[in-house]
Amino acid sequence: MTSYLRALAEHKPAGKDGSLLQNLGRAPTTVVVHGMASDPNALQVIDKLKKDLRSGTPVTFVADITTDTHVDNVLVDDVQVRQLAGKPDRFAYAITLREFIEPVEPEQTSGLDDDLLAQASDLTNGLLDGLDIAVPFATGLERFVQPFTELLGRLTTAGQG
Repeated sequence: MTSYLRALAEHKPAGKDGSLLQNLGRAPTTVVVHGMASDPNALQVIDKLKKDLRSGTPVTFVADITTDTHVDNVLVDDVQVRQLAGKPDRFAYAITLREFIEPVEPEQTSGLDDDLLAQASDLTNGLLDGLDIAVPFATGLERFVQPFTELLGRLTTAGQG
């Protein structure tokens, strides 16, 4: 079984009848293979498929059943295995393969206008120098903690009385 999905986004303009459709490309092609394996090496093949599933790395895909899809690399998306009764080493399987589409690299731009970056740099140049006095300022306030605590206690008592 092979499935194709096209991604379309519908946009409804405010105050207008109808809508606009935006083509967002297609979803990766999915191939589902069902079958039965009955040779003694079936478990080794299934273990390799499970390793490919866990690793999440693309695997080369070669098949003549999907000649029109042009699928070169796939990710093993799901592996289901059942042991069938009656004969040893006989397994039914369903393997879901999803087309691997190489992600597009983002454009390498600075993102900021050079003049804007220079202005921001000029505004923040002296900022670090002012932070040097922050620690002595904070520790210098410790001497006011005791008098203000006592004043707060007296004001609270006076407010209740």
